[in-house]
Amino acid sequence: MNKRKLDILYEDKKLLIVNKPSKLLTIATDKEKIKTLYYEVSEYVKKQYPKNKVFIVNRIDKDTSGIVVFAKDEKTKLEYQNNWQEYAIRREYLAIVEGRVLKDKDTLENYLQEDKNHNVYISNTGVKAITSYEVLARNKNYSLLKIRIFTGKKNQIRVQLSNISHPIVGDKKYHSNKNPLNRLGLHAYLLELKINGEYVIIKANVPKEFKMMFDWRY
Repeated sequence: MNKRKLDILYEDKKLLIVNKPSKLLTIATDKEKIKTLYYEVSEYVKKQYPKNKVFIVNRIDKDTSGIVVFAKDEKTKLEYQNNWQEYAIRREYLAIVEGRVLKDKDTLENYLQEDKNHNVYISNTGVKAITSYEVLARNKNYSLLKIRIFTGKKNQIRVQLSNISHPIVGDKKYHSNKNPLNRLGLHAYLLELKINGEYVIIKANVPKEFKMMFDWRY
């Protein structure tokens, strides 16, 4: 079992917010029960008191790194999940994509559907996804984007960027054929969240692989 230390970004009596590494499941699947962020967080709180529990509030894809919120009781979990759009008023990612993105800023609005193989695709009907981006840096072959999502639909960032011919590096599922990072180039790096009646900005450190690709001050 990996003895990696949890990267805790915030903790109080009700919440525990951590920075998930890439290539780690957020929660268990039928095939994997132990190598998950949930398991690591659960073990952490049980060391404080054996009967402690944690509940997942939000999740990110296995290959995406960044901010994940846990609640320490079910009431808090339900409060945050039921009011997520109001409580999580700003959700920002860093993405490294293929190609030079020429537009400095843009907002992408599409309708998404999911097929029987769990692939998300853009359609004329379905659920609406809204994503904005700003180019932070470019080089010959890649661009670094700051992404803000206004909806929380499955794979929306990955699908919408692929749709404008700038797939996220390492994202074979959505048509990337390059992977200089040896991981998916997507990182949930900022969350502005309502905590104890006030909005607090939580930031996760930028992965070292991202820093190596661009001459840009993080």
